[in-house]
Amino acid sequence: MASLQRIRNHGALLIAIVGLAMLAFILGDFLNSGSSFFNRSRENVGVIEGQKVHYTEYEAAKEQLTEVYKIESGRSDFDEDLQAQIRNQVWNMFVMDYTMRAQAKKIGMDITADELTELCIGENVHQILRGRRAFYGEDGQYSREIVKNLIAAINEGSDDAEQNANLQQAKTYWMYWEKAVRMSYMQEKYTSLLQHLLKANSLDAEYAFDARQKGVSAEYVMQPYFSVADSLVKVSDRDIKKLYAQHKEQYKQTPNRAIKYIAFDIVPSEDDFKAAETLMNNLKEEFRNAEDVSLVVNTNSDVMYDGRDYSEETVPAQFKEFAFAKGAKAGDCTEILFENNTYAMARIMQAGYSLPDSVELKAIVEGGEDQELGWFKAADLPKNIAEPALAGKRGEKFTVAQGMGEQTYEIMEIGKPTPKVKLAILAREVTPSSKTYSIIYNNAKQFIVDNNNAEALEAAAQEAGMTVVPQFNLTATTDKVGQLAASRPIVRWAFEAKEGQVSDVFECGQQFIVAALTEVNDGDYRPLEAVRAELTYEATNNAKAAYIMKELKGVESLEAAAQIMGQKVQSVERVSLADSRFGNAGMEPAVIGAAIAQGENALSEPIQGNMGVFVVKTGAANNAEGTFNAESEKAQLSSRFAYLPYQAIQLLEDEAEITDNRANFQ
Repeated sequence: MASLQRIRNHGALLIAIVGLAMLAFILGDFLNSGSSFFNRSRENVGVIEGQKVHYTEYEAAKEQLTEVYKIESGRSDFDEDLQAQIRNQVWNMFVMDYTMRAQAKKIGMDITADELTELCIGENVHQILRGRRAFYGEDGQYSREIVKNLIAAINEGSDDAEQNANLQQAKTYWMYWEKAVRMSYMQEKYTSLLQHLLKANSLDAEYAFDARQKGVSAEYVMQPYFSVADSLVKVSDRDIKKLYAQHKEQYKQTPNRAIKYIAFDIVPSEDDFKAAETLMNNLKEEFRNAEDVSLVVNTNSDVMYDGRDYSEETVPAQFKEFAFAKGAKAGDCTEILFENNTYAMARIMQAGYSLPDSVELKAIVEGGEDQELGWFKAADLPKNIAEPALAGKRGEKFTVAQGMGEQTYEIMEIGKPTPKVKLAILAREVTPSSKTYSIIYNNAKQFIVDNNNAEALEAAAQEAGMTVVPQFNLTATTDKVGQLAASRPIVRWAFEAKEGQVSDVFECGQQFIVAALTEVNDGDYRPLEAVRAELTYEATNNAKAAYIMKELKGVESLEAAAQIMGQKVQSVERVSLADSRFGNAGMEPAVIGAAIAQGENALSEPIQGNMGVFVVKTGAANNAEGTFNAESEKAQLSSRFAYLPYQAIQLLEDEAEITDNRANFQ
């Protein structure tokens, strides 16, 4: 009962505690159940014109384009730069596709299934497909039958696992180019529509003709801005801020970072050279005398022994004289040579024989038409094909294992035999040991400890004679810093760090990198300080223009203006509104406009131009001869507009509402 009474006495407190516990439980349950909502927002690589690009969609597109590159290039080893190129190309394709779709929807434009079929397998196949060698027939031309058969095979599928895998790869390839055709044709329809809209009318034609025909002769004097000393004018901070406000739209930017970095090269130490030399000396006698030299080489060498036949063109240069010396024979061996950080020696396994360098082959196709493959050098063929092909005779056939089956080839023609040699090469490149890595890494770490802010890092690096490399305008999606290999982590760090902060050590290829964050630019526009120099230059020229024009106030003749300016009078035979240049003065549209506007035989007020201040005196009218032809004028004007539809597509992409979250997934 006493316990019950205590509970009653603290009832209000218990209710509050229980209420808070229940609230926490409810909130926790809400957050957990809602986590999928928040995660979904994190799974979007971006949003383009309201269309979300999900991570899985983006990855699938990357894999698809990677497969296309593999098929078209015959390569599967993609370096960092090519992978970055693929990522950017995929994103640009999403931007192109979704912005064009959004615009097409607004104007009611689309591509029908019949149109797409005609573009892919009809009489007028799109040029994108015509450019794919995978769809060429034996005559070297695009074959609709090959494409039709491919699509039929893809749709039918196969029960055989290997064939089905090949069909899936073919489907990936085909679907990519089908989509590319659709996107390209959509743009073509859009630009065609704009080209019909952007045509000159009769008024345009008359204005263009008059602008070209009506002109005047002129004399002028110009004082360039550089002839006025900077000390004669004053530019205030207010002037610069005013110009900044006028030009602000020119300074739009994507959030970016600037860094400076120093590099610690990961290079072998003296101990590493000694270790490599010692190893080669220990292996020397075994290499010279071993019966199974391939075991010695393939266990210890950077150059595997595969029994290849070297010619004078393909043998390593350092062994050419030895391998093809008069009287060279099997068993001959070099001393240990050192070149390009590599210790190496060679042993002749076979000499004194000749083989062709090239062969022309035909693939024999059972139940089908044989395929002429062309000429190949030995290095271009797999070993199991090269050996029988180059050792055979014209007209001979040979069969080799290929995949799950066999392939028969016929030797069509064979090149002239040249001297060959088989070499076993024992080579060890000197590379940094783990101990060397640790020493260099620890030196970089200590440098950070001793210099833990941007100013200290730069000062210490310069004192130590190290190169401090600046890198500007790194955006969140920048793939790498300058030419530094595997440097994407530096970009990620730069967007997480604070200005002035020094990074940890990054391993970028054969260098350890330490970076300092020197600028953080997150505004929509470049800050005034970043563009102050160019604004100061413009403001100074404006002030000089005002100074010169004040000196010329009330001037009544061109000669008087020339005397005040200290410049010579120059002449222009003819100037019209169709001109872009004013005599020898260059691009001066304001001066041209003023000269035409003031009419014949008139003296202008001082005119502020691009390069200086002008005073212009016009002469008599100087009209060109010609007859107005409205259709010809309209055709000329319309041809000048030809680039505008394509510029409009770029403008659609530039002005599109895009949220780019790729940095979260790179």
